[in-house]
Amino acid sequence: MRVLFEASCFAVLLCVTNVILGENLITEESDGIEFLDWYNTELSEVEYNYWTVQWKYYTNITDFNQNKTVKADVWRSKFIREAAKNASHFDWKNFQNETVKRMFWKITRNVGPTALGDPEKVKQLGNVEAEMKKIYSEAVVCNVTGSDCIDMEFGLTPIMADNRNYDTLLRAWKGWRDASGKQIGDLYTEYVTLLNEGVREAPGDYADMGEYLRDWYESSTFQRDLQDLLRQLQPLYSQLHAYVRARLQEQYPQQRFPKSGHIPAHILGNMWAQNWENVYHIVQPYKDRPEIEVTSSLKNQNYNATEIFRTAEQFFTSLGWPSLPHSFWEKSMLSKPTDGRKVVCHPSAWDFGNSKDFRIKMCTAITMPELIVVHHEMGHIMYDMLYKDQHITFREGANPGFHEAIGDLIALSVSTPSHLKKIGLLDCVQNDTESDLNFLMAQALRKIAFIPFGYLIDQWRWSVFSGNTTDSNYNKHWWDLRCQYQGIYPPVERSEEDFDPGAKYHIPSGTPYIR
Repeated sequence: MRVLFEASCFAVLLCVTNVILGENLITEESDGIEFLDWYNTELSEVEYNYWTVQWKYYTNITDFNQNKTVKADVWRSKFIREAAKNASHFDWKNFQNETVKRMFWKITRNVGPTALGDPEKVKQLGNVEAEMKKIYSEAVVCNVTGSDCIDMEFGLTPIMADNRNYDTLLRAWKGWRDASGKQIGDLYTEYVTLLNEGVREAPGDYADMGEYLRDWYESSTFQRDLQDLLRQLQPLYSQLHAYVRARLQEQYPQQRFPKSGHIPAHILGNMWAQNWENVYHIVQPYKDRPEIEVTSSLKNQNYNATEIFRTAEQFFTSLGWPSLPHSFWEKSMLSKPTDGRKVVCHPSAWDFGNSKDFRIKMCTAITMPELIVVHHEMGHIMYDMLYKDQHITFREGANPGFHEAIGDLIALSVSTPSHLKKIGLLDCVQNDTESDLNFLMAQALRKIAFIPFGYLIDQWRWSVFSGNTTDSNYNKHWWDLRCQYQGIYPPVERSEEDFDPGAKYHIPSGTPYIR
């Protein structure tokens, strides 16, 4: 079969399917290994081309670049679909080498929604995905604190973090949902339909897209395990919620708080109330101890985005991990462009699939939360670089949670007072019980507060994929979950004309969240 794998990828796929394989399974393991070698080379090239096109769109949102991403989607989907079809002609389940069997299993299983056989539907899905991202990334809100229109990253985010006027926060909160999620609802229904149709055509007999996404964890008890973990942490979360609510009631009139014990969703310092670290100064247990916050220090020392990323790189190299390649600094987008381009600012780490090109896309603000996010994103890149020489089927986390665990483990280490002092951002470390409790409160606001939110997003999304939640009750189910698990409620009346899930980036971008 060696000669076959020297041709262009699609000519080979058709040749293998229609001429060589016929109705019989290929039983020689050496032929299977040769197929895997070919697949590794060809998919690396396909991935590089695909992600290059995606990068151009994410860093320059234009109709031209959107059309290019759709074409790239069609090409990549066809390759993955045809490669899986060809892999199925090998008798790989009876091969001896477990690693080879694992590779074949992943090739046949990873088809997912790319199994959509109709090119027009692949284009339709690509257009819907691109349009949702475009709406989200271009959304602005006007008349929050003045007549100006402001975006999320550098306008609304600091208002939610620093402003404590109830009505100003409400204008920002509602305005963002009107400008983003409300415009996405109809597209999302179309998106769900296409994903489900695709995944039902894929190997694996998946009932819907949610089942496919959960299968990535390879655990028959996955959903029960999540419920058990949440149940174990619930008492701690409930105590944190009660404490924060009491302190916020001192800040705002008590009639703003319902008797049910819920907290208005817009006063927790974050557009989605996903973490509460920005209300730390309100709930800080011991006010006479210095605050563990280095935003002012970063600004006083004239840090820019590149210097924050260099600081993160030094952290990893001090652990013996590799330095970033020169191309990372040349090609990454570390700050919001000033040339008028519209971009997707949401932080993300990119592996272009060719074992050389690694980048981060982020509109970095000079703050302590962003310093931690940079270390998290850098954790992804380091993980990518450390397995770059693996076969392409193994160039991903063991499951989707591994990457996030690495990034968050690093973030926890970086945010300790001793480390911040070591890198010159904190003047002194207070070694006393009160300071320790202040630090633990800050961590709880950042991490414990996040857990129910991290849990419920995919509970909602999986319910939509399964059909238990439909477009007639998208928003109701969303708020039922947020009230149940987070103990927050919407500060103004919501209806099915709204689509509040779409105001969170990971919904229009299709990014799994339970990880």
